[in-house]
Amino acid sequence: MTPTRHFESRRRQLLTLGAGLACGLLAGPALAQAGAFDHSHAAWTALLKKHVVLLDGGKASRLAYAGLAADRAALKAYLATLSAVSPAAFEGFGKAQQMAFLINAYNAWTAELILTRYPKLESIKDLGSLFQSPWKQKFVPLLGTTMTLDGIEHDTLRVRGRYDDPRIHFAVNCASIGCPMLREEAFVAERLDAQLDEQARRFMADRSRNRYNMSAGKLEVSKIFDWYGGDFTLGHKGIGSAAEFYARHADQLADAPADRERIRSQKLPVSYLDYDWALNDARR
Repeated sequence: MTPTRHFESRRRQLLTLGAGLACGLLAGPALAQAGAFDHSHAAWTALLKKHVVLLDGGKASRLAYAGLAADRAALKAYLATLSAVSPAAFEGFGKAQQMAFLINAYNAWTAELILTRYPKLESIKDLGSLFQSPWKQKFVPLLGTTMTLDGIEHDTLRVRGRYDDPRIHFAVNCASIGCPMLREEAFVAERLDAQLDEQARRFMADRSRNRYNMSAGKLEVSKIFDWYGGDFTLGHKGIGSAAEFYARHADQLADAPADRERIRSQKLPVSYLDYDWALNDARR
């Protein structure tokens, strides 16, 4: 190879190498940003699968807080990944990704709040005071600010016009027996609709929380429908009222075909059951 040809060949190699490095430097931050958050929430799923105890054929659950306390470092590591998501990155998530993120964040930080005093508490309410409920404590570093649990649920998940999905009430778990069950896996965007539907069915099938009282001829349902009845009037999946929602779940609320038809008529009186705020501890 002549000196001239050697020089030209070497110049082309250096140009190619330089272009590759430039592309790598430009793509690096973008790739890091794209891979910065695990939308499978695998770390949270691992903890839930290990410590959630299913009851009544999967219609309810308890959480083994003692076991979770032993894995608290893993819980804190997962919470740190949530805290690292910037507001701009969150806005870039798809709608289902956002909902899964917020629901998982609510549940994981609620568990962390319980662990701050466990086992020296009987209810999440023990973590509040006369002047401030536990849901209004600012302790959640999320989306560039310090949020409350109420902020995640009411000011973000339930804000009108954003998601308008009443099924979130069967997904967020307030660490109480009266709550819909804590799911044994994380919520994930690609299966979110099916997961939320299953949570609704499980909750409505739990006769300790929702049922048709045949002798009284009425429905007895969770206080959730009293507190958040307006969320069932927003037209989600064509449902315009809580009565329509009960009708959709008649098969879960009653066993006899005639009773199910009564529920579907949407003419039954409704009463609300007392809410059990006892800690949803697997030791109970």
